[in-house]
Amino acid sequence: MRLHRLDITAFGPFGASHGVDFDALSTAGLFLLHGPTGAGKTSVLDAVCYALYGSVPGARQSGSGQGSTLRSDHAAIGTRTEVRLELTVAGRRLEITRQPPWERPKLRGKGTTVDKAQTWLREYDVTAGAWKDLSRSHQEIGEEITQLLGMSREQFCQVVLLPQGDFARFLRADAEARGKLLGRLFDTRRFAEVEKHLAERRRTTEARVREGDAALLADAHRMQQAAGSAMELPELAPGEPGLAEAVLEAAAVARGTARELLAVAEARLTATESAQARAERDLADTRELDRLQRRFAEAQERAARLAERADAHRAAQHRMERGRKAEAVAPALELRDAAETEHRAAATAEARARDRLPQALADAGAAGLATAARRAAEELGGLESARRAERRLTELVEERAALDRQERADDDARQEAETWLADWETTRTALQGRVDAAQEAATRAEQLAVQRDPAQRRLDAARQRDRLTDDVEEARRQALASAEEAVETRGHWLDLKEQRLHGIAAELAANLTDGTPCVVCGATEHPAPARKSAGHVDRDAEERALAAHQAA
Repeated sequence: MRLHRLDITAFGPFGASHGVDFDALSTAGLFLLHGPTGAGKTSVLDAVCYALYGSVPGARQSGSGQGSTLRSDHAAIGTRTEVRLELTVAGRRLEITRQPPWERPKLRGKGTTVDKAQTWLREYDVTAGAWKDLSRSHQEIGEEITQLLGMSREQFCQVVLLPQGDFARFLRADAEARGKLLGRLFDTRRFAEVEKHLAERRRTTEARVREGDAALLADAHRMQQAAGSAMELPELAPGEPGLAEAVLEAAAVARGTARELLAVAEARLTATESAQARAERDLADTRELDRLQRRFAEAQERAARLAERADAHRAAQHRMERGRKAEAVAPALELRDAAETEHRAAATAEARARDRLPQALADAGAAGLATAARRAAEELGGLESARRAERRLTELVEERAALDRQERADDDARQEAETWLADWETTRTALQGRVDAAQEAATRAEQLAVQRDPAQRRLDAARQRDRLTDDVEEARRQALASAEEAVETRGHWLDLKEQRLHGIAAELAANLTDGTPCVVCGATEHPAPARKSAGHVDRDAEERALAAHQAA
């Protein structure tokens, strides 16, 4: 912040209008406000503070009303109190004009009336080369100035406007008195509160650390119960350093062991799945074997039925042989039977005919008739027998063909059954072994299938736990590192601030030269000015430390 000009009207001891050109005063770098008591030195600083914040430091802002306190007793009745300050702050050139409340005579009639306080804020526009109005609100102007300066009124009064006479006593005081004075000037009670707060936080943090260590040990004991001999806990009590690291190392070892066991379980699971696949293949083979066994049983039943029908088959073959042999004599026998029948019929007819013929004719032609009858009977019997023999022969041929076909089918079935029976013992032993193995594998597969789902769920939960544990550990490390960094930067800033307060006298006395008045006490002789010690902390170093702490 840099002040350019201050105009005061009816303010404090100044009854008329007065102006202070700070640009002209600061050409040499420093300037001194001096004069007798009551001349208005402090009022100039009060005017600056009033222009910036709308109030003055110290007890001068109390009273029946601030306007009546600030107004000069020497001012004319029609002159209103006003303070105008032109300054540059944050690269912006501003002009602040403030008028406190004013009790003036009424324009008509008798008595007085009160005009409200007025405030103007203007900014110089370099491009246009003119002033432009920004605001006339007390609240907006106050917030704007506070934000630009970065200090409240109390901070501005403590840091910039030191109370009159206090700094001279500070330079001449001993270390204890200087500390008390600095505590009153800069309100170092907040640092004591900060120290107390930090101590309380340290005790609270220690208690939380012990509680966390106890909870960690409880979790570790549960982990040890689950892990068994794979995890060994450190013999440390809650709050002792290195407990968390030791528990984490033991947990890491247990986690490694658990991962190894998990790998073994996965290998066993893979082997079990392979065994299950083999069991399924064996089951398919067993089913095929069962089908073949049923086919074999059917073949055996068919062979038994064929064995039962073997006697009938042999009888049929015997009959067929006898039929073949009878085929040659069957026509003759049939002819003989037919001839006998016809002969008997003819003899009967002859007897009847003889009875009807006269005795002479019968004696004369009996021989010729008998011969003719025999020839006719023989011819008729032969023709009839031939027809019957032909029909019987046809039937026998067809029956023989059917029996030949049945015989060939029975021979094929018998040979197939004999082949199966020759290799059956070896095949039955091998298939029975496969059936037993398949049944055992199926039973084992069912048992492992029941155990696989819980194992898979535990495996997924363990993997998710490991991922979340890694994330939590990383987050805790980052949070702890950030907290430690914040505490370190705050401690560094407080140390630098304390060092600067101890060396503030040397910082203020750095520009003192013999013959030049002191800006604090006005003395022109400086027999023993304070000197900057090694490692002196200036304002820039303190502000950098503060910025680093705020960032942390």
